[in-house]
Amino acid sequence: MEDAWRKAKRALGLGLCVHVPEAEEGEREDCSSERRRRLPAAASGARCRGEAAVTVGPESVPAPSDVPVPLPLPGVVRRSKSGSSRSSSKRKCAICFDSMRHGNGQALFTAECSHMFHFHCISSNVKHGNYFCPICRAKWKEIPFNRSLSSNIPHGRIGVSRARLTQQDANMALLHQVPNHHQRVRRPHTSEPADFNDDEPLQQPEVFDNLNVRSTKTAEINTYPEFSTIPQSSSKDDFAILIHLKAPSANPDQGTGKLANESSAGSSRNRAPVDLVTVLDVSGSMAGTKLALLKRAMGFVVQHLGPSDRLSVIAFSSSARRLFHLQRISHHGRQQALQAINSLGASGGTNIADALKKAMKVIEDRSYKNSVCSIILLSDGQDTYNISSSVQGASPDYKSLVPSSIINDARHTVPLHAFGFGADHDSDSLHSIAQASGGTFSFIEDEGVMQDAFAQCIGGLLSIVIQEMRVSMECVHPGVQLSSIKSGSYPSKVARDGRNGSVDIGHLYADEERDILLSVNIPQSRHQTSALKVSCAYRDPVTGETIKIQGDEVKINRPTTSNISEHVSIEIDRERNRIQAAESIECARAAAERGALSEAVAILEDCRRTLSQSFASRSGDRLSLSLDAELREMQERMANRQLYESSGRAYMLSGLSSHSWQRATARGDSTDSSTVIYSYQTPSMVEMLQHSQNHLPSPQGRQRPRPR
Repeated sequence: MEDAWRKAKRALGLGLCVHVPEAEEGEREDCSSERRRRLPAAASGARCRGEAAVTVGPESVPAPSDVPVPLPLPGVVRRSKSGSSRSSSKRKCAICFDSMRHGNGQALFTAECSHMFHFHCISSNVKHGNYFCPICRAKWKEIPFNRSLSSNIPHGRIGVSRARLTQQDANMALLHQVPNHHQRVRRPHTSEPADFNDDEPLQQPEVFDNLNVRSTKTAEINTYPEFSTIPQSSSKDDFAILIHLKAPSANPDQGTGKLANESSAGSSRNRAPVDLVTVLDVSGSMAGTKLALLKRAMGFVVQHLGPSDRLSVIAFSSSARRLFHLQRISHHGRQQALQAINSLGASGGTNIADALKKAMKVIEDRSYKNSVCSIILLSDGQDTYNISSSVQGASPDYKSLVPSSIINDARHTVPLHAFGFGADHDSDSLHSIAQASGGTFSFIEDEGVMQDAFAQCIGGLLSIVIQEMRVSMECVHPGVQLSSIKSGSYPSKVARDGRNGSVDIGHLYADEERDILLSVNIPQSRHQTSALKVSCAYRDPVTGETIKIQGDEVKINRPTTSNISEHVSIEIDRERNRIQAAESIECARAAAERGALSEAVAILEDCRRTLSQSFASRSGDRLSLSLDAELREMQERMANRQLYESSGRAYMLSGLSSHSWQRATARGDSTDSSTVIYSYQTPSMVEMLQHSQNHLPSPQGRQRPRPR
């Protein structure tokens, strides 16, 4: 009996053949019937607690009566009986969310903790170093390896038809495909090198690219004086002049809202390619639905990157690790990225500093550079390793989380866009990190809009048409002086003599707009006063050429009479309202942090009252009305301390981030510009949002974004 047991073990563990139902008509099995008869011997054994087993195929073959039937062994591949339990047919794999019905052509693995997964999903999970059950977090003693499975399956036999996938998971279809073994596919690194200079070379541009993609459109500059006339006998201090900038539109065939493999052939070269590093929180608090939604959102991002774009993913919990090098999202690069993301499990603490350090190392060590580079960070918790709260009343040093290379980068060449997820994330730290890098902070309150939030951000990054923009202003009339510049978070400077100034805008998305409010001193004059002239220079990220634009001079008429009745420019009034709202939000937040919620609510109420009396509001200006709705929402989120801690603070910080950079952020449970907030969405962002929501089930009452 003992000798028979050894033979059975050897037959099951070493001589095993897996049969997969034919994927296409006419496809022949490679397994002999003699080897297939070995399989049911294990299938007919009684299952015991603590086993680890794999099941493949629909049919069952009776076991020969003269063969001893052993108990199932860990890691053994077995056929399911035709009388499999009804409950198992309704199960879904907790990793890919696809059905685990027997007979659909996929091996199933039952872990010793009794949870079941697709074998190729869990073996990929283990390959990336995860030895815990993704559901119950039990540590496994028996680890599934893909060696026996891959060595016995004919090439191209494992696969999932895209038609079987639910619509919302169509973008993850490649997760279920095994690469063609005749083609070389670079595997993810199992250990990290000392230097991250192993990035994949850039796609070679075609020689005629610059001729094809050179845009005939350039940025626009418009100026608006507070009043068009000033009497000759009057002088004006702090006279307002607004500079309005608008980036050119995206190339018509850029296709930002399409899957990368559905875009036009020229789309990847008609926009600036991106080097993107995503930094993903996989701490224990992300387990379950959060991690599943994160994988789906990242799947959406991967599917919308093109072959010229490169991606690297940093996953972090108690420590950070690079899932794969900075690689181009070609067909195989996309497949590898999706598989690596799909393998993620959640456990451990939250070490944001280590994650950002590693992300910047990927960027700094790269041997090649795409013209656009950015970092996306998502976290649902607080850094438990680097932020000290031992000193009561002292503000945490959030700068300790940010790599010095980001802090010292005055030009913000690598913006970091941070996403705070749920009620427990540290919005102060994420906002500070984003602010230091020139990026935005978004608050994802409703887990269902995570993909939308990523889509909005990607819609912008894939449509960058301007880099390194600097706006310059120079006083023309000898008596005119520039006294101040209000440009939000964009760095500005005014010359000591007040004769000129500048603002560094950096990069702009297609159709994105910026407003800069100047204060100038206008002297008395008998003649028309040429106040100042405005110009800008920027780099085209696709062609690399420098473009310079000269705006019209701002001229003020000087009539002799002083009986002039003129409304303030609505453009000036609108911008003043926006600046005042942002300043009130900052003051209200400071009061709330002191515990004075009633004072914070009163600050916002006073601002709303002032805005309602403005010329722009009384004229029905959309921005002014949206600002009122935004302030009202913030008041409601400060009804009590608990509500402020769970959502009010994050909502206010995402609003401040949006207004300071004049860029769209996700706030609360919506990215829809037609709802509560004015979000600075561009057409490219709206297009990508619509594409995201077309691939998701639409909850009742959910609205799709509409362009401004």
